[in-house]
Amino acid sequence: MSGRGIFVTGTDTGVGKTVVACALIRGLRSLGHSVAAMKPVSSGAERTSKGLRNGDALALASSTGLALPYSEVNPYCFEPPISPHIAAKEAGIRIDISTIKHVYEGLAGRHEWVVIEGAGGWFAPIGERRNMADIAWALAVPALLVVGLKLGCLNHAKLTHGGIEARGVSFAGWIASAVDPTFERQEENLASLEKMLGAPPLAVVPRLDEAAAAFTLAQAAAHLAHGVA
Repeated sequence: MSGRGIFVTGTDTGVGKTVVACALIRGLRSLGHSVAAMKPVSSGAERTSKGLRNGDALALASSTGLALPYSEVNPYCFEPPISPHIAAKEAGIRIDISTIKHVYEGLAGRHEWVVIEGAGGWFAPIGERRNMADIAWALAVPALLVVGLKLGCLNHAKLTHGGIEARGVSFAGWIASAVDPTFERQEENLASLEKMLGAPPLAVVPRLDEAAAAFTLAQAAAHLAHGVA
């Protein structure tokens, strides 16, 4: 078995990537697929008796319903909630994309799908010359863009979409995430985003509502399951 992957990225940090990724995992599972999860790099973790643990990575792992080793879900985990490249430098660790790829290939060899969540935005740095885009490119998986609906989202979405195309990564579509309850003219902005990104959103997810996200992304999961090669 050789699984398919999807890389969940966002227009910024805090736009709901984890909520979307978890809902997508559950949606794919509801279709009968075996789904693994990865958070290749995380910063912001708690010390436990088993080592550092990141909340987003734990949420992803829980959504799979599998007993995945934490080291496979989150190969690089750093304690301070700062940019990964700074956290890695302070820890004296070099984030090796080939290590991440090796872990991914192992998961893809055992499961039908691997949902991978990036950290921060598309160009979030993981080293002096490497960023999240390099991870998605190395894994050779399509990118799913989570657009945080807030002031500035049109610019952020356009730049991120352009960055995905420039890196030569396939664009799987986009999901709108209503992160700002005070955001005005949402429908007008959604219409503008549809024109800019060349397609309607696969889903519009209510603000931080995991139950609603799971329901909304069920259709998106079906679309991806049939549309991602």
